[in-house]
Amino acid sequence: MKISATTVMLPQYDMEETASLLSRLGYDGAEWRIRRIPKSAIGQSFNPWGNVKNDYTPEMFAEHPEKLVDVSRRYKIAIAGIASGVPANDLKEIELLAKGAAAAKAPFIRVVAPHNYDRKVNYNALFEEASAAYSKALDITRSYGVRILIEMHVGTIFVSSGLAHRFVSRFEPSEIGVIYDLANIIQEGYETPRMALELLGPYVGHVHLGGSSLKPSPRQADGTVNWHWEGAPLAEGVLDVKQAIRDLKAVGYDRFISVEDFRDLPTEEKLKENLAYLRAAIASA
Repeated sequence: MKISATTVMLPQYDMEETASLLSRLGYDGAEWRIRRIPKSAIGQSFNPWGNVKNDYTPEMFAEHPEKLVDVSRRYKIAIAGIASGVPANDLKEIELLAKGAAAAKAPFIRVVAPHNYDRKVNYNALFEEASAAYSKALDITRSYGVRILIEMHVGTIFVSSGLAHRFVSRFEPSEIGVIYDLANIIQEGYETPRMALELLGPYVGHVHLGGSSLKPSPRQADGTVNWHWEGAPLAEGVLDVKQAIRDLKAVGYDRFISVEDFRDLPTEEKLKENLAYLRAAIASA
C-alpha cells in the first residue's frame, strides 16, 4: 500500500510547495483538489473549503495538465487521484476534469451526487436522481477512459459500503468505483471493514483515513447529553486503524491510503504524525 495526502489539507500551499513538502516528508503521492475558489472566499484567509493558494481550476487542468504532471514528476510524487467536488449533473465541468485526468493519467476523479440526504427528500428519489446523473456523466468519462469514484461520506446517500455498493453495482467497476472512507464511516455507516471490502470487491478504488473521537456536549436541562465528533490522532481515534490495515491487506488492496486530517494543528506536524503511524501500522499488519 502507498500513502498520499489530500491537498484539501494544504490550502496555504501552491502546487509546487505542496509537492515539495509531501516529497520531503516521504509521502508517495498527492490526491489533488481541483476546483474554483468560491467568489465569497476570494481574498479571505486560506481555508480547506474556501480560499486556497493552489488556484488550479478545472479549465486550467483541462488546458494545461502538464503543469500537474511536471510537478509530480520532478518531486517523485504520484498523482493519487483528483479530489473534485463536481456534482454528477454538471456535465460541462465533468468533461473538463475528464480531459485533464486522461492527459495526466490520473487514476480517478471524485464526483458527488446532485444532492445530499437531509431528511427533506426521500432517499429513493435521490437514488434515482443520482443514477440518471451518473449515467450521463459516465458517457463522458468513458470516452476519455477515466474512472469516476463516489466517496462514502457523512450526510450523503453513500454513507456505508452497503449503500455505496447498491449504487455502483448498477455500473461496471472499471468505470465507477468507491472511495472507502475509514474516517467518515466511523461517524455514519460503519460496517466491519473486512466484510465491507469483501462486498465492494473490485469497486474499491481508493481509501481515505483520518482519526476522530466522540466528545460529550454540556448536559441539557432535561439531562440529555449530545455527542459530537472531533479530530484525533490515528493512535487515539475510535477506529482500530491496525485492524483496518489488516483487513485491507487481506482483500489484496495495494493502492493509496490518503490522509485526511483537519485538526487545528501545524500542517507539517500533522503530516509527519500520520505518515509515521501509518508506515508502522502497514509494516506490522
